[in-house]
Amino acid sequence: MRRLILAALMLLASALPGAAQNTLHVFNWSDYIDPYMVDRFQRETGIRIRYDVYDSLETLEARLSAGRSGFDIIVPTSEPTFARLVRAGALRPLDMSLIPNARHLDPELMARVAAVDPGNRHGVIYLWGTVGLGIRPDRIRALAPDAATDSLSLLLDPANARRLARCGIAVMDSATDVLPSVLRYLGRNPDSGEQADLRAAEQALLAIRPFLRAIPPSSAIVDALANGEICLALSYSGDVIQAASRAREANRPFEIRYIAPREGAQLWFDMLAIPADAPNPEAAHRFINFLLQPEVMANITNHVRYPSAVPAARALLSPDVANDPSVYPDPAALAQAFVAGTPPPAVERARARLWSRFKGGR
Repeated sequence: MRRLILAALMLLASALPGAAQNTLHVFNWSDYIDPYMVDRFQRETGIRIRYDVYDSLETLEARLSAGRSGFDIIVPTSEPTFARLVRAGALRPLDMSLIPNARHLDPELMARVAAVDPGNRHGVIYLWGTVGLGIRPDRIRALAPDAATDSLSLLLDPANARRLARCGIAVMDSATDVLPSVLRYLGRNPDSGEQADLRAAEQALLAIRPFLRAIPPSSAIVDALANGEICLALSYSGDVIQAASRAREANRPFEIRYIAPREGAQLWFDMLAIPADAPNPEAAHRFINFLLQPEVMANITNHVRYPSAVPAARALLSPDVANDPSVYPDPAALAQAFVAGTPPPAVERARARLWSRFKGGR
């Protein structure tokens, strides 16, 4: 339903007079904004939004690498995609005089991404979260009552995966987000490009490959969890929380829960950035400034269940969202979390080959 609402709003915008001359082209993750905030921006500014979505960083990078993408706003994850785009000169430096609402951003979180964008010149944090497990506790207890539910061993121990295969297991189709978590679980450096470490990660994944029902885009995991088609998934925190919300709204007779693994969850930041060849950078700056208002960010977090980097927005959230540790991890969990780095090209190619073998089960 949410996707249909957003699509209808975008179709209406493109049909309005003068849309081609005053249009903002946005390329964002699927199910990652409150469509009513998009409509509000259009009404307040007269700028029409053409909104396209993707399900993986690989898709985003492929569209941008082709050149002349036509997008004014993109939402790359800080590492590796945003970091690579910064180094390649593919992003337009932000004019902070046009983004006064940047004053609302959390300086500690912005400092975390300054390592790949010195001075935070090319992007601001939109939303952030972790990579962990989405579980259906009733099925886990029934099929693997002795398994630890706070560890990636629930998925990566073949004995557990074999037992849980009956109720459905999925791993999101993103080498960028899955491999660092697997390496961390194995006690290896999440950024490692060492052949022995990559071989260990591949063996761990291949050991559970026969028990996986699917390796889908993250957006498909939301629906599969919410509909009870699977009971265990490795995915993004907010996607699992969205699935839990949808299951409740549909009066499903089960609970969905997000687990940040005790081994340490991968922490990521999605950035608002403007491509260097953006056709409408002025409108892009206006949209970024609009989004960074605490009230707007609160509406987005209430809708998508991902936290923003605007601390003042938290007081405006629904209490069930503001007080949910799955949305806002406690300080101890954040201290245990890690931010994956950006591997060099040779390591990226090795990881891509590894992922292809894993998906193919060979």
